[in-house]
Amino acid sequence: MERDVYSVSRLNKEVRLLLESGLPVLWLEGELSNFAAPASGHWYFSLKDSAAQVRCAMWRQRNSTVRFRPKDGMAVLVRARVGLYEPRGEYQLLVEHLEEAGEGALKREFEKLKARLAAEGLFAAERKRPLPAVPRRIGVVSSPTGAAIHDILRVLRARFPAAGVLLYPTAVQGAAAVPEIVRAIESASRRNECDVLIVARGGGSLEELWAFNEEVVARAIVASAIPVVTGIGHETDFTIADFVADLRASTPTAAATAAVPDLRTWREALYQQRERLDQAVGVYMYTQRATLGIHQHALDRASPLGRIEQARQRVDEARERLRVLVQAQLDLRREQLRGRAQQLHALSPLQTLSRGFAVVRRADDDTLVTSVGQVAPGDSLGVRVADGTFDAVVGERVAPSAVERK
Repeated sequence: MERDVYSVSRLNKEVRLLLESGLPVLWLEGELSNFAAPASGHWYFSLKDSAAQVRCAMWRQRNSTVRFRPKDGMAVLVRARVGLYEPRGEYQLLVEHLEEAGEGALKREFEKLKARLAAEGLFAAERKRPLPAVPRRIGVVSSPTGAAIHDILRVLRARFPAAGVLLYPTAVQGAAAVPEIVRAIESASRRNECDVLIVARGGGSLEELWAFNEEVVARAIVASAIPVVTGIGHETDFTIADFVADLRASTPTAAATAAVPDLRTWREALYQQRERLDQAVGVYMYTQRATLGIHQHALDRASPLGRIEQARQRVDEARERLRVLVQAQLDLRREQLRGRAQQLHALSPLQTLSRGFAVVRRADDDTLVTSVGQVAPGDSLGVRVADGTFDAVVGERVAPSAVERK
């Protein structure tokens, strides 16, 4: 018979598979020791009790959600899977969740009560009441000496100083806190002196905030006749009181902010209303002016003055057309006269004289001399040329030209 011989690696691998598949995810509680956080970001530590210990590893993507820094000697509660580190053959826990042991118990109690009240419908949105838009008086259930009440009063004075503030002083942690908080809420509800009730305290650990996780406090808030705003702890803190309140604010300051309107917002709203009113008045005035203009135009069209003005305009236009026509006729006549003058000038004797001809007249009878036969030697003549006249005396008689003889 052939023997099946295991190598160490094969053995460790199969043991790891058996451990991981054979055991469920476990919750363990113990003391943390040998804690190490190398540069890789992974955590390595041991979990021990009085009789034994086990090695643990928590990978970086898992430990990034842990809200505290582990240290040796701390009592912790872990959720883990059982595995085997094959290179050394050591079994270990692969931790998926890590929390402080005392806080873990409180968280389990918190989740149990939360589920039960949610099943009753106490967290339902339709059960929540709206806060009054303009509260006349604000009730505050909180410690009279804590920082929370000072923050609340500062915000209320700054945002809406017209509202009064009534403090119902209580302890906010410790054994006395729960009955005092319940009595304060019931008293405020019964006396009905306020329009809204703020239940608040500053930040702290889960144990310090635990009074607001008690069922009696939650039911007192549900039974309140006044709308309740909670502002408990810091932004990441949630209590049962937050879930049943009509409004949950992240801090006491935020609760005061939510309870009253902002005076600056009111002023801004008033300014915007005034702007809208001014715009509406402006539009109305513009519309009325436009309507008045239409009516005025209609009256102008129906007025005799309008027709007279139009007749005057037509007369002016006719006068202008006549002026243009007369001017055109004058220009035409002027051109015609200029043409005739040029023609006359061309036929003028003076024009002939300018070309070297002369007009000769007998001096004794002013007879125009047109032939040599009309003069005899010694006769006095008047000769006119282009630029004037002069006298002349006939010398020897000149015979007629060949042209004249013909």
